[in-house]
Amino acid sequence: MTIMGTVALIGLPLSVHGTSIDNATAIESSTTKAGAISQQKINESDTQAQQMKAEIAQLQAEVDNLTVYRDHLQRLVDDQNREADNLKMQLSEIGQTRAGLVPLMYRMLDGLDTWISNDLPLKEKTRQERLAGLQTLMGRADVSDAEKIRQILEAYQIEVHYGANLGLYQDTLDFGQGPRVVDILHLGRVSLVARSLDGNTFWFFDRNTNNWEPLDPEQNPTLERAFLVAKERVTPELLTLPLSTTLNVEASQ
Repeated sequence: MTIMGTVALIGLPLSVHGTSIDNATAIESSTTKAGAISQQKINESDTQAQQMKAEIAQLQAEVDNLTVYRDHLQRLVDDQNREADNLKMQLSEIGQTRAGLVPLMYRMLDGLDTWISNDLPLKEKTRQERLAGLQTLMGRADVSDAEKIRQILEAYQIEVHYGANLGLYQDTLDFGQGPRVVDILHLGRVSLVARSLDGNTFWFFDRNTNNWEPLDPEQNPTLERAFLVAKERVTPELLTLPLSTTLNVEASQ
């Protein structure tokens, strides 16, 4: 009994010691786990911080880009506002110009009418029809003033062209024996000569009488040569043509 009690007493401290070691081990394990968890949280926090830093940098870059774009748009808006002001000013000027343009066009048509009436009867029917068309055009609301002035200026250009070239066309004239179709040659506004279709008879327009006068048949070969030049059948050369007076003149073509 005594011996057994002694053994029991000796074994008690060993048991207590083992419990302390286990507790220490558990505490160490728990501490290690807690440290690992804490380190994991630190790592996660650092990762989140890096992500937030990157997101902030990206947002800052976007803000910078938006600022540049906003400034660009503002410059565009400012330029458009200036353009709008210029357009308003131009519209105002156009209104004033238009008020003076319409009377100008009518004066130009009157001038064209006077020009045709006092000129040689060069393509007279065509020119009168063109003038009548322009006068009708002026009363059309569906045609812009720009188009009207363009056509009037074009008519003036055609008139100028008549006076600067050698031309040939057909027309119907009355020489006192009824209408007949003839070929007509004009050298600018200097000479206007008509020829029968058979080529046997020639007339010229005399400004002194404002009438068509017959030409001497002896001039037929010379006149026929001029018609051939006008038709580009022969090489251009020095021509002899009657003027609006009874005199002849040499003109080069």
